[in-house]
Amino acid sequence: MNSHIYIIGSGAIGMALAVFLKLENRDVTIIRGSVDDGSIYKEEIFVRLPNQKLCKAEIDVKTISHFSKFNGLIVLTNKSFGNENLAKALKEKVGDSPMVILQNGLGIEQPFIDNDFPEVYRCVLFVTSQLTEKNTLNFKPISSCPIGIIKGNVETLNWISSQLSTLNFQFKSELTINRIIWKKAIANSVFNSICPLLEIDNGIFHRDESVLMIAKRIIAECICISTELGVELEAKEVLESLLQISKSSEGQLISTLQDINNHRLTEIDTLNLEIARIAATLGKASLVQETRVLGELVKIKSQLSFNAKKS
Repeated sequence: MNSHIYIIGSGAIGMALAVFLKLENRDVTIIRGSVDDGSIYKEEIFVRLPNQKLCKAEIDVKTISHFSKFNGLIVLTNKSFGNENLAKALKEKVGDSPMVILQNGLGIEQPFIDNDFPEVYRCVLFVTSQLTEKNTLNFKPISSCPIGIIKGNVETLNWISSQLSTLNFQFKSELTINRIIWKKAIANSVFNSICPLLEIDNGIFHRDESVLMIAKRIIAECICISTELGVELEAKEVLESLLQISKSSEGQLISTLQDINNHRLTEIDTLNLEIARIAATLGKASLVQETRVLGELVKIKSQLSFNAKKS
């Protein structure tokens, strides 16, 4: 299997991963997911670690139209709301290349399944990455990021984990990924709704009991729906994970708040609003009213910010 790594998406996660891979002598290219003008250039990217060590590397940046066919590992770090269009753009170019999705949310892999991509894997991210200025970002690892099979095999899964793992950004193979996807999606439904609405950093949940109480209600609602789907989770374990992330990413802004601040659309449709959609299809919409309302408010706030930039 060709070991070249194509990272689609030039945001904070994609840039950090590219730098760490490059510093360990991996072949890596960033592909801009939302722009396809055929441009090719190099970009120097700086990543600051929690110990203030600054890592830097020069990365090749291209667009999808530069390639007639991909031969290697495709890594998606773009915003998940672009997956439908991206699946169509990549369909005739992907060949036999496996794809691993480094995005938050539920159901985000479906466009690639619908378009018959040969191998699709899901990663659950346990890192935070925040742009502080152009091509400079702060990166905090929380724990190894599990990768599991949506469509594929264990041999390729283990190869992907070894190809992506670096000293500062670590991955591991996980055979029961669906439970972890739901656990993280519930935590993200808390972070990505409450933090943007309060315009506060991730540390708020271990600092403020009144905010933590809202988080507990959201977790309880979401677990009702995961249980209906046969994904058994305990509120205690989700809460422990949420508090671990909150403490370890003190001062960091959740991606949705970063997007709103930068007048970009958010991924809230694949979090709170996707859980609300699933609940409605199960006839359980009344069980997730608070989760849904918070998601709707974030979507409105995001759209207002996006429209303000356009005007």
